[in-house]
Amino acid sequence: MSFSKEEIAQRIAKEIKDGYYVNLGIGIPTLVANYIPKGINVVLQSENGLLGMGPFPFEGEEDADLINAGKQTITTLPGSSIFDSAMSFGMIRAQKVDLTILGAMEVSENGDIANWKIPGKMVKGMGGAMDLVASAKNIIVAMQHVNKAGESKLLPKCTLPLTGVNCIKKIVTELAVLDILPGGGFKLLERAPGVSVEFIRQSTLGRLVVEGEIPEMRVD
Repeated sequence: MSFSKEEIAQRIAKEIKDGYYVNLGIGIPTLVANYIPKGINVVLQSENGLLGMGPFPFEGEEDADLINAGKQTITTLPGSSIFDSAMSFGMIRAQKVDLTILGAMEVSENGDIANWKIPGKMVKGMGGAMDLVASAKNIIVAMQHVNKAGESKLLPKCTLPLTGVNCIKKIVTELAVLDILPGGGFKLLERAPGVSVEFIRQSTLGRLVVEGEIPEMRVD
């Protein structure tokens, strides 16, 4: 049984430490805002110019003036701050962000990421991803393990235009939690409930390292 997008976000939320400044990318990463563990004081940053982002609003309580980098309506928390993009990217480039959580279309076994363009398809632009991957202290990717055709998105080498090189530390998919090894390769840390190691191996085109018993992913 693979994880849902919400469960991927819940699992990644467990990686957040007290006092962190965290940037949430477009897609699955935005869901992490709904699952910050109790007792954890964290400041969520959106590169369009916001510190102190809260959970998504309930239906009927949306404020069209409050949006994240993906143009989704959001909430703010007490003490939040709104500013221009220049200051926001100044924070990013000065490495003030402790953790960045991004979506991806492909990740290579040596930690390269492709997440901004598919050749031949219309794109709005690269957004802030290239600044984030060049500056972040720690990057976790939230993504689907395979595409709609069932083909692996964890590869020996990315086939799409790169966003960043050798920058990803950890990946959480609907099937597994994996680390990028310093010498290259995906180290399997956890597997989704009911998903076998062999199935994860078949779904991973890049080099997969499996050591000992692999525990199941937990979100509680």
